[in-house]
Amino acid sequence: MIRLAEETADDWWEVEALLDLCFAPGREALSSYRLREGVAPVAALCLVARDGEGALAGAIRNWPVRVAAAGGRRWALLLGPVAVHPTRQGEGLGAMLILRALELAREGGWSRVLLVGDLPYYRRFGFQRLAGVAMPPPTNPERILGLDLREGAWTDVTGPVLRAVD
Repeated sequence: MIRLAEETADDWWEVEALLDLCFAPGREALSSYRLREGVAPVAALCLVARDGEGALAGAIRNWPVRVAAAGGRRWALLLGPVAVHPTRQGEGLGAMLILRALELAREGGWSRVLLVGDLPYYRRFGFQRLAGVAMPPPTNPERILGLDLREGAWTDVTGPVLRAVD
């Protein structure tokens, strides 16, 4: 049995250790981390998955960002990182975390979500490649994906992705 809950301050060190295990300590050199520096995550959209004994099985975090689009800056949710403990992979926990976070984001009034990832995996959640949206380098443009939480939310939204506090 897996229980999803909002990440708390007490979960922080354990989630960080899981992220290091899944992505290696050098993960913070990735371009998406530049968008997270000095910005608080969206707490209600940071979830942990724990098994019946309370062991951390997975986690997901989400961050606010802006796209410097023509006509003004547009808010978006940067999904990730999402991680599942290696001993629990293949059980659908990543999908469970993503689907719940997207549901909560929609309920919370978010219109659009973006991430850097593999389209063959994220397509099943409705993500598509975002042409014209640029993450900080070095990000492969083919891996910049978006999802409308409200119909047409990504229509005509192009430009560089910026930190929420810039």
